[in-house]
Amino acid sequence: MSKRVLVTGGAGFIGSHLCRRLVAAGQDVICLDNFFTSRKSNIASLLQKPNFELIRHDITQPIWVEVDEIYNLACPASPVHYQHNPIKTVKTSVLGSINVLGIAKRVGAKVLHASTSEVYGDPEVSPQREEYHGNVNPIGVRACYDEGKRCAETICFDYRRMHGVDARVVRIFNTYGPYMHPYDGRVVSNFILSALCGDDLVLHGSGAQSRSFCYVDDLVEGLVRRMELDDDLAGPMNLGNPSEITIAQLAQTVIEMTESASAIVHVPTRDDDPKRRRPDISLAREVLGWSPKVTLHDGLARTIRYFREEIDLAEFRPPTANRMHPAPGAESKVADVAASTVLA
Repeated sequence: MSKRVLVTGGAGFIGSHLCRRLVAAGQDVICLDNFFTSRKSNIASLLQKPNFELIRHDITQPIWVEVDEIYNLACPASPVHYQHNPIKTVKTSVLGSINVLGIAKRVGAKVLHASTSEVYGDPEVSPQREEYHGNVNPIGVRACYDEGKRCAETICFDYRRMHGVDARVVRIFNTYGPYMHPYDGRVVSNFILSALCGDDLVLHGSGAQSRSFCYVDDLVEGLVRRMELDDDLAGPMNLGNPSEITIAQLAQTVIEMTESASAIVHVPTRDDDPKRRRPDISLAREVLGWSPKVTLHDGLARTIRYFREEIDLAEFRPPTANRMHPAPGAESKVADVAASTVLA
């Protein structure tokens, strides 16, 4: 039997992949998005499907829908975007979660809330387990996202305890793949686009910072499994790829795979930039039988092909004043690149 499913942030990078997965599975999908960092073209292939509906709406405002399940993915997820309007970012995490959980309480829907590895801050332990409470600067430039997501988790579990809402929380680690916005400022899209444009790849600090990158198809599989599982697991769950790589190694890999003549340049480190990001996914393996299948090389190859063959940069514009690359035809400047590069 098909279910009525609401996906907030459904036209975004991860949300659009999830919507395609759910529509293909025969679910009745409502995609809700305000298009701040997303594009309608991400879900263009779904617009004529009879089991897909698009609503343009900001989840910080209440909305009434009748659904069985809610995937709450709405929030800017790149520092370039969430630092553009930090107060709105906090509102999206906090008020948005309150509105989503209010729907779930009223109609008895299940909620899967997409939290983030950023709740761990600059971790003092690695890999990060769900029991680790994190090392977050509550007044730093990244706090609007980090603390907003931490507060959203609090709200989810309070709705579980007070109102019996079936709220599940997953902490998503770095994810990449097709349909990433080319100007989102994340390190994978930055490096690929810089390499394809012949621009320098900018590393903050030595490049020894490490990240663990999960291909988007693997992540969506984990999200769906977590929603479908009938259990009484009270705590959050990490979803990500435990294979760790330094940013310097990633830059060199992208240059080699794109056969680019780009150079690697170093600039000063950024405030509160985590030194390590690696999930412990023992819980997901045990409870969901889930682990990533796509290797970094294969995932990068698919993502590079998307950027090289399937998008026209002239159709994109940076959603904020922060620019990673100049407009098509404009002169590239390392200073512009250095000003906007982020490690998400």
